Amino acid sequence: MSIKAKRFRAQPVSRLLGQPGELGDVMRMATLIDRAQSHLRQHLPADVAEHVHVGGYRDGVLTLITDRAAWLTWLRYEQPRLLKLLHQLPGFEAVMKFSLKVRPVRPIKAIPRQTRRMTPAGADALTHCAEGLEDSPLKQALSRLASHATDPEEH
Repeated sequence: MSIKAKRFRAQPVSRLLGQPGELGDVMRMATLIDRAQSHLRQHLPADVAEHVHVGGYRDGVLTLITDRAAWLTWLRYEQPRLLKLLHQLPGFEAVMKFSLKVRPVRPIKAIPRQTRRMTPAGADALTHCAEGLEDSPLKQALSRLASHATDPEEH
C-alpha cells in the first residue's frame, strides 16, 4: 500500500475570492452587510443604533435584528424612512422590505467559583499520610495538597 501525496498548489486569494459560488460570494455578502450596518448606525438615533443589527440579505429582504420588542415596534414605524435610507447605498437598491426579528441578548454568566479551605489539622493529617508512603506520585500529590492549607493567622 502506498500513500501518494496530492500535488495541490496554493491558490492566490484573489482567485479564491473571484470564483462564483465559493468564498468570494460569502465575502461579498459580508461586505454588503457590513456596509448596511455602518450606514444604518450613522443615520439612526444613538439610543437605537446600538440595539439594531443587520442579520442578512436575501432575495430583496434585509433582516434587521434587535434585542427588545420596543425597538422592533419603533423599526416597524420607521420602515419607509429606513428603506429610502438604504436605497442610497450602492448594492441595496433592490431592497424591497425588511424582516424584523427580536433576539434578546443574554449576557454570559460566570459560574460562581467554589473555593475550598483546608485547616492546618487536615494538612497535618495529609502530610502524615504522605510520610508513610514511599516515593510515589501519590506521595507527591498528597504533599502538594497539604501545601494548600491556610494558616489561621491569614484570616
